[in-house]
Amino acid sequence: MASPRTVTVVALSVALGLFFVFMGTIKLTPRLSKDAYNEMKRAYKSYVRALPMLKKMGVSSILLRKSIGALEVACGIVMTLVPGRPKDVANFFLLLLVLTVLFFHQLVGDPLKRYAHALVFGILLTCRLLIARQPEEQPPEKRILLVNGDEQPLAQEAAPEKGKVKVS
Repeated sequence: MASPRTVTVVALSVALGLFFVFMGTIKLTPRLSKDAYNEMKRAYKSYVRALPMLKKMGVSSILLRKSIGALEVACGIVMTLVPGRPKDVANFFLLLLVLTVLFFHQLVGDPLKRYAHALVFGILLTCRLLIARQPEEQPPEKRILLVNGDEQPLAQEAAPEKGKVKVS
């Protein structure tokens, strides 16, 4: 049976992956929701207007929106389907992307209700990354305590069971 840690990481990976595939697709095409697509276009225009540096670098609102959307779709697919270390890399990129989007929302002065979802998903990405990067706990019989370079069993394992005498 899978450990609770594994179940948690897999559930968060699939849920977050599907969410970012959905959100990235909305940024790329109006097929899912024309209203949401038009809202994304408007929002990214305001982000580029608020950062004239992007315009000087030749980054248009269309390029910014499509780049972020494509990155969200790619990382979402990896989070959903690809096993192992690539999930953690995709998680990290999505976390950076969420932080960037939060910066954009603050820059243009959006109210909290416009970017609350980004905060929540940023927290979920952080939790998933922290849980996934925790080392696996060793089984009790393999735990040892190093004392002056000597290996010794931990105190609770070295003590004899109640009512039994330890014979050496």
